[in-house]
Amino acid sequence: MFKVLVSDPISDLGIQQLMDAADVQVEKKTGLGEDELAAIIGEYDALLVRSQTRVTEKIMEAGTKLKVVGRAGVGVDNIDLEAATKRGIIVINAPDGNTITTCEHTFAMMMALARHIPQAYAKTIGGVWDRKSFLGVELRNKTLGVLGMGRIGSEVAKRAKAFGMNILAFDPFLTQERAEKMEVKLASVDDIVRNADFMTVHTPLTPDTRHMISRPQFEVMKKGMRIVNCARGGIIDERALVEAIDEGIVAGAAFDVFESEPPQQDHPFLNHPKIIVTPHLGASTVEAQENVAIDVSEEVLHILRNEPFKNAVNMPPVAASVMSRLQPYFSIGEKLGSFAAQSANQAVNEIHVDYAGALSDVDTLPLTRYIVKGVLAHHLGSENVNIVNCMHLAKSRDINVVVTQASKSKGFTNLLTVTLKTQNDEETLVAGTLLNGYGERIVQINKFPVDVAPEGHQILISHHDKPGMIGSVGTLLGQNDVNIASMQVGRKIIGGEAIMILTVDKAVQKDVLTQLTTLPGLNGAIEITL
Repeated sequence: MFKVLVSDPISDLGIQQLMDAADVQVEKKTGLGEDELAAIIGEYDALLVRSQTRVTEKIMEAGTKLKVVGRAGVGVDNIDLEAATKRGIIVINAPDGNTITTCEHTFAMMMALARHIPQAYAKTIGGVWDRKSFLGVELRNKTLGVLGMGRIGSEVAKRAKAFGMNILAFDPFLTQERAEKMEVKLASVDDIVRNADFMTVHTPLTPDTRHMISRPQFEVMKKGMRIVNCARGGIIDERALVEAIDEGIVAGAAFDVFESEPPQQDHPFLNHPKIIVTPHLGASTVEAQENVAIDVSEEVLHILRNEPFKNAVNMPPVAASVMSRLQPYFSIGEKLGSFAAQSANQAVNEIHVDYAGALSDVDTLPLTRYIVKGVLAHHLGSENVNIVNCMHLAKSRDINVVVTQASKSKGFTNLLTVTLKTQNDEETLVAGTLLNGYGERIVQINKFPVDVAPEGHQILISHHDKPGMIGSVGTLLGQNDVNIASMQVGRKIIGGEAIMILTVDKAVQKDVLTQLTTLPGLNGAIEITL
């Protein structure tokens, strides 16, 4: 008989399948402090929490029978993942539980925005019968731009089609084939900004998505755009948005999230007549709260019964002999994946990992997970991708993961090669290894041999191999107060194609990268952050 402890308020409906299981005994004891929980946790095989209980290392040490900790929600900030992993305790969450409720809230905000419902309501209950000030627009035949086509964005697009809307969809992992299956038009952010009537964002907040809609986008935006954000504060530049509304570029906005929550009372959104706000209610429905508990309960049951499960957020146990051989490569593997993702300029449909050398005779799945995590986390956010869910996330985006192994390693003890293949059959290749005395090294970028430490801020430049290129680049960066810490060049033939990779002391402004591309003979420049 398995014993499950529920230490936070969770409805009976959410844990009904656990309560109905003949081989499970469920006990509810809420409001326990750390010492109180540690004193009794040794009796239990599983622990279910929401956000109130902090599952610390002390509690896990006392949980000698504990196999799984389930969080009935998305985040796991209140659970010590490292302590759980050390003890082989699986931690699971419910990332899908709020998909529909957030999608529906997005549509509620969109409809309220289109028809001025909050403003009209306030005036009507204030005793003013005003039908002239609130002329709205229909959704039918309008173009909706969806930035982010994960679970929530895809559901929004599906419902928008039922309203007769035309869908422009952007996602760094959205291929033409998948877009056609979903009956949406694959578009760039610029396409959406210039052509959409409504825009909704459903991306994580990452360095790439922070202020992805800001002053430069508003300057070219289709006049009359209406913008909805029920994802994360900071994706849209709040100050630039207010300016765009006041200038007549944007017709209105509806936000469920803020860059800083709760917002200050003097926040410009709170008293603006063309902006609708709600206090982060995207996941706040009875059904969503029950769904996350149901999802987690089902997973806990699978784990207790040694059945297949998903949504784990920490590393599953690996044999010590295998771990000792793989662990030194986890960091370089993740960095190679991230470097490749930042270098690729098309949607990825295949991640090919090749292991050569001494790692060719070991089960490399744990290491492959780190590489796939590195690829996906660049666009999806490191807080949303981990070494367990990364394979599931890749599959859900139709990204094929292929692994090959060979004993020959081109002179290295071990060589890891990551190749990203895109829908246009373009390939981005990055290879790396561990060198005695030097540590992690990138030894090949596409067809060019290099020797680069994968760390910090780097600029990857493609150019023609001709005299003066290095000097021109150095001069321009110096004029923009960018200090070069190290430089590597790679070429195949004299006077042909070449690359230059510079390690610099700080992040590089986008306008500096643009300036670099204007230099004669320079084909492209991108920043890589590791």
